[in-house]
Amino acid sequence: MLKERVITALIAVAVLLLVLFALPRVVAQAVIALLVLAGAWEWSGFLGSGSAPIRAIYVSIIAVLMGLVTWLAPEFNGFLFQVALAWWVCALVWTLFYPTPIPNVVRWVAGALVLVPLYNALIVLYLAGPAILLGALLIVWAADTGAFVAGKLFGRVKLAPQISPGKTWEGVIGGLLTVAALSVAGAYLFDTRVAVLVPFCLAVACASIVGDLTVSMFKRTAGLKDSGSIFPGHGGVLDRVDSVAAAAPLFALGIAWTGLQ
Repeated sequence: MLKERVITALIAVAVLLLVLFALPRVVAQAVIALLVLAGAWEWSGFLGSGSAPIRAIYVSIIAVLMGLVTWLAPEFNGFLFQVALAWWVCALVWTLFYPTPIPNVVRWVAGALVLVPLYNALIVLYLAGPAILLGALLIVWAADTGAFVAGKLFGRVKLAPQISPGKTWEGVIGGLLTVAALSVAGAYLFDTRVAVLVPFCLAVACASIVGDLTVSMFKRTAGLKDSGSIFPGHGGVLDRVDSVAAAAPLFALGIAWTGLQ
């Protein structure tokens, strides 16, 4: 299982680098859009209906909203990211009270609040520079990897046993320490203020944890372990971008607020 996960991750990283740095911009943006729409199809599996037409309608709604925010950009970007930030704060509170029923209408709206800002943030960061988008992803990957290793070695106290039994507070600490070390190294490497970069990266890492827990909560409610099976050993698209969905809008908003771009 671990070998399969590592092989899939290496292939995914190679494809990502190809998309970000080798493909024409319009093609790369199309790939990002298709990735998010694949996530929308998976989210439609959380809606309590296995009907293919209903799921297709949901994906179409997300596609229209993605097109709308693209048309309204860039003036609309800041507002959209602030709405996303408010949503993730609400989602964090919701996870604290899980298990609680999640009405279908909330599942429909929540999917849009997860996926549309994710799409917009990925596009904004990519257009700002592929390396900037890669930097945002590196923070999420560092938090995830550090949490996995620390959790395996030291994990004792469960973080959210009703949502994700495998996650521990020791893993969270390990992930944050990994991000802190990475951000300190990045500050010296790119001659950036440590006092700004480290808290910023830690905030993004914390957001990634909220994203992971929130999507896991919706999966649990729908009775699913994984959102899909497109990535062997990893699950579906949402299983790979759940953390990014919360982290990317905050990163996009944060680089404007802090002047780190």
